[in-house]
Amino acid sequence: MNGAESLISTLIGAGVNVCFANPGTTEMPMVQALDSVPGMRAVLCLFEGVATGAADGYARMTGKPGLTLLHLGPGFANGIAYLHDAKRARSPIVNLIGDHASWHLPADAPLTSDIVSLANPVSHWVRRSNSAEEIAGDAAEAIALASVKPGSIATLIVPHDAQLEAASRTVAVTAVASPSAVSDEAIKLAAETLRGESAALFLGAYALRERGLKAVARIAAATGCKLICESFPARWERGVGTPIIERLPYFPEPAMAALAPYKSIVLAGARSPVSFFGYPGLPSYFISPKQNTVTLASPVEDVEAALEALADSLNAPHDVTANSELQLPQLPTGKLTPETLSAVVAALLPENCIVMDESNTSMGPFTKLAQSVRPHTALFQPGGAIGLGFPCSTGAAVACPDRTVINLQSDGSGMYTLQALWTQAREGLNVKTIVLNNQSYRILGIELMRAGVKELSSLAKSLIGLNNPPIDWVSLSKGLGVPAVRVESAETLAKELSRALAEAGPQLIEAVL
Repeated sequence: MNGAESLISTLIGAGVNVCFANPGTTEMPMVQALDSVPGMRAVLCLFEGVATGAADGYARMTGKPGLTLLHLGPGFANGIAYLHDAKRARSPIVNLIGDHASWHLPADAPLTSDIVSLANPVSHWVRRSNSAEEIAGDAAEAIALASVKPGSIATLIVPHDAQLEAASRTVAVTAVASPSAVSDEAIKLAAETLRGESAALFLGAYALRERGLKAVARIAAATGCKLICESFPARWERGVGTPIIERLPYFPEPAMAALAPYKSIVLAGARSPVSFFGYPGLPSYFISPKQNTVTLASPVEDVEAALEALADSLNAPHDVTANSELQLPQLPTGKLTPETLSAVVAALLPENCIVMDESNTSMGPFTKLAQSVRPHTALFQPGGAIGLGFPCSTGAAVACPDRTVINLQSDGSGMYTLQALWTQAREGLNVKTIVLNNQSYRILGIELMRAGVKELSSLAKSLIGLNNPPIDWVSLSKGLGVPAVRVESAETLAKELSRALAEAGPQLIEAVL
């Protein structure tokens, strides 16, 4: 057994059995080990950002570490944007990076780089294995660290010579630590606050998963508090049978207006919300200093147990029926708009599907409509690094082969990572992508208007428009192996989405706004 084989055996023994890979020369011993040690599924990605984004989607849906295999510093750097998103989502991820042989590093070869410096900003733990004997133990430590709920990102750098040297063992992963418990004082203070006048419960992290939401429904029934969640939660179980929760608006003015009516706000699995960007004359934080802010649980604490304890301390009923009536929008007709797009998709969502929502500016009404439709899981991009939709939906489909995945993909963002379509075709993944084609980076036009621009100049239009030449999504998708159609009306969208949902494998619909 060599170092690479001890590494792969350790991963498989810990239940880490899917690898999203874009390897190169320095990873060849690990590729050979993937072939010789049974039990690991290797998923080839044509771009490292697809690999890291897919690992994020996989981790969010399984709770197990998403595993990547990347090539040296430049290859890792190509995946950093979606590791940034994964870190904000608190997804468990283990990155394996092959490095040059230790004896070759002094030669300063063209691909030599400071991998540790690249990895530190998007990792909670970074280590370089110094020998074959260290690799298995380092991998076990990385897995244990990444697996603590909520997850962390561990990056292990493995020199080529250490992969090839003889190793004597694999290492079992020790018991994974539990998340930090919330104090009795925090629970008591939150209960007193929510019993008071005009209070809101602001939710994030695991508060928006099934266990947390059951407790949230009890708390709301006992106190009548307003339920609000982060603008871009990592994972949100939604639909009929789950409590109605207002999603905090993106822009600062409506976000502050949404929070302003409440004298007290209790944070449960969420930080105090802040503006994505600093706007002159507007505060960074959305909650006013005049409002009473109480933290029940931080994003890294055991918010599910805290919510259950809070519900018990309020003597909340155990059997709460929340949002019990299925409300499907009527299928609209006419041209595609944010309203008609949202209505069609909400009406046709299959039960227990997964929705990766990178619709950005194109489907504003969808969140509200989706709260009373068939139960489903919603994924977002907490870090704001656009282009996550294609890879994240790919990883979610690998994680949950028995569930339909729907990717609501804005066109500008989608161009960052459309290589994921090839992986979806190769793996036969059940991903249905709706590309929302408004032929522009529309958010930038909105930001220019917010900055006081009355009319866009020709230069500004050239930096925002995606219509010269227009992007042919149907041809791009077919070229990467995914069947595709173009629709321009609500009726045609409903027809083609119904067809796509009934067929196996990946499909793409280009919806022209």
